[in-house]
Amino acid sequence: MDFGNNQFSGGLPSCLTNLKKLEKLNLQSNKFTGAIPNAVSSWSALSSLNLSNNMLTGEIPNQIGNLPVLNYLDLSGNSLSGKIPTSLTKLRLNILNISNNNLEGKVPTGLDVSSLRGNPKLCSPDLKPFPRCHKSKSVSYYSVGILSAVAFFLIVSLIWVVIKTRLFRRNKRLWKITSFQRLGFKEQDVLVSLAESNIIGMGGSGKVYRVTMKTGQMVAVKKLFGVHESPETEAEFLAEMETLGRIRHKNIVKLLFGSVGEDFRALVYEYMENGSLGDMLHEDPKGGLLLDWGKRFEIGLGAAQGLAYLHHDCVPGIVHRDVKSNNILLDEEFRPRVADFGLAKTLQIKASDSDGSMSRVAGSYGYIAPEYAYMMKITEKSDVYSFGVVLMEIVTGKRPNDSSFNENTDLVKWVTSAALLSPEKTSDGGWTYLDQLIDPKMSPSSRDYEEIERVLNVALQCTSAFPINRPSMRKVVELLKNHSTAPSKQQQ
Repeated sequence: MDFGNNQFSGGLPSCLTNLKKLEKLNLQSNKFTGAIPNAVSSWSALSSLNLSNNMLTGEIPNQIGNLPVLNYLDLSGNSLSGKIPTSLTKLRLNILNISNNNLEGKVPTGLDVSSLRGNPKLCSPDLKPFPRCHKSKSVSYYSVGILSAVAFFLIVSLIWVVIKTRLFRRNKRLWKITSFQRLGFKEQDVLVSLAESNIIGMGGSGKVYRVTMKTGQMVAVKKLFGVHESPETEAEFLAEMETLGRIRHKNIVKLLFGSVGEDFRALVYEYMENGSLGDMLHEDPKGGLLLDWGKRFEIGLGAAQGLAYLHHDCVPGIVHRDVKSNNILLDEEFRPRVADFGLAKTLQIKASDSDGSMSRVAGSYGYIAPEYAYMMKITEKSDVYSFGVVLMEIVTGKRPNDSSFNENTDLVKWVTSAALLSPEKTSDGGWTYLDQLIDPKMSPSSRDYEEIERVLNVALQCTSAFPINRPSMRKVVELLKNHSTAPSKQQQ
């Protein structure tokens, strides 16, 4: 929200604190008066707050220092008074400006003088040009009691840390942790909660746990199989983790942090409460929420955009290596997030792979591109093939190796055969082959049929037997949006 440089007046509306997903708020250079609302703790997604050059009064709310992702705070040019909350020092701010106010008292340790100018009542023992703070000449019994209580608390905390450290060593969990997001909890609290009762899934590369933190936040933990301790494997995993931690896209699950131990490798992601596309299509746990074609199309398009980002916008490009409907997760609003990068590797040219492709076993049965059988290599076009299978799943509601197929048929062969046998409309305007392929649980409108046919055509191009005939993921996104005509057989 950007309402800066206007003539708005009056108090700041308290209803602003109800916007729980607000990321940036700019109200600078207006005529707002009164105090900053105290109930700002609901702004858990706020990264930028600019209230500068208004006529605000009162104290800076202590709760501002508890906002988990705030990195830009400008309250300069107001009439704010009182002490600077020490909670502001907990923030990881790129920009802080509280200059030209009426703040007073001791400056908390860690703040920069340039952000405090124009507050003549501030003092500091060592921060020039502020005057030194006057020390109290006597110490009350009350102060002594407070200091004693603090000392007792610190001693108890130190004893607990020592005990906890020894427990970690006894369990051989000497973890090396790398965080990529600012967290509202301790990473160790996640790792000690990997109990069997928290397992929610198991794949070819590891177990998946759901852990609920004391704050109520849930995370998904992928604990990897086949860990062999060696400097080489640890360095490789850390390099992979650093690459994945830098990925930021609305259709890709965020990696929160990763951990390496003696017998331990783990990746911790944000938790997607609506499960996977595969669950929705084949298990239907939510009672038919994906019966609508519009929802299915938006999920397919979003997943394509996520894969296109990996292939074309990451440097170097990233091949997923295990694209399938169970690795397309759905958030609280059913937006798709491409997930499970336990097998993803950056496209780096190695001496053994001079063409830049990769040669480790990867993929899931029914989604693997046919060239893998004789090339034993995975490229971006292998991901494209797997995504084409996912599109067919979205339209048909069938698994890649559905039990309704005979032993020599899979989803790609079944869809291809139906399209070749009956590609045209019937005389009465019907769509014989589409009626045969469309998931019977859906009830598409006549307007949806053309879009469904376009999606199937894209799926058929993606699953071409020859990689050179498959479009790139960037082209797939264009085709799904219908921004271009169908490519020729040699279109890449």
